[in-house]
Amino acid sequence: MKDVKGKVAFISGGASGMGLGMARAFAEAGMKVMIGDIERAPLERAVEELRQKGAEADGVVVDVTDMEAVEAAAQATVERFGKVHVVCNNAGVPVGGHSETCNMRNWHWVVDVNLWGVVHGLQAFVPRIMSHGEGGHVVNTASMAGMYGLRGAGPYNATKFAVVGISETMMAEHSRDNLNISVLCPGIVATNIGTAGRNRADKYGGAVAPSEKDGTAAALAKGLDPDAVGRQVLEAIQDEQPYIFTDPGLRYLIERRTKYILAGYDWAENCKALEGIEQSGLLPG
Repeated sequence: MKDVKGKVAFISGGASGMGLGMARAFAEAGMKVMIGDIERAPLERAVEELRQKGAEADGVVVDVTDMEAVEAAAQATVERFGKVHVVCNNAGVPVGGHSETCNMRNWHWVVDVNLWGVVHGLQAFVPRIMSHGEGGHVVNTASMAGMYGLRGAGPYNATKFAVVGISETMMAEHSRDNLNISVLCPGIVATNIGTAGRNRADKYGGAVAPSEKDGTAAALAKGLDPDAVGRQVLEAIQDEQPYIFTDPGLRYLIERRTKYILAGYDWAENCKALEGIEQSGLLPG
């Protein structure tokens, strides 16, 4: 999508952090922007900021764990701007802990926001993007934790690996039509995700403050400027770039994981259990 001027974008989790960085970059490029966020006050401030800069922008309060709420946000976007071309499924929360011991309420919270939130965004927005025939772009926010298993973050890693898998599947499914897919895998970015527990709903145990032992917020504060990520996402949309990595210095993690995977194939080729068995080397589809 080289020419983005006048195109309409929806961004979940768009009132702060990387989402707001995307909103600013899109608006500066002449796009119309609908911001979705669970927090009303920051949402209103973000919309007003964009409008003061001359952008066509609006906002809608949305809880991405609620399919009906996301569907309503999609409908509000179309009613406000006539159509939608870009959806950025960006809302996300962090949960630390080991997969086998993490509190189940935390498990449900991170899965509902990070995984179901993306699925809800796809279900609500992609059919609307495809309906007008002008083409479009999907940006799903994953993480480097979706490319390499980070210690002590089992539930978070699980959701981000799932987002990468969904995105790669959509890349294959839409390779012959006018819908491009990108998966954003940021490293450390200076966002407020470390305090996302302030918005945790009662069904997940209610709002919580970060533990004094949790160094996430301090580490994030030293990270990349979210506005730089927003500009990078805009560039990726224009270049039809499927993988968006914010820190080229983390390339070694991908290389390390690939090395381990290929070593697994080396082992399989010499595995006694498979000796003498011929296989097709194919998969369905």
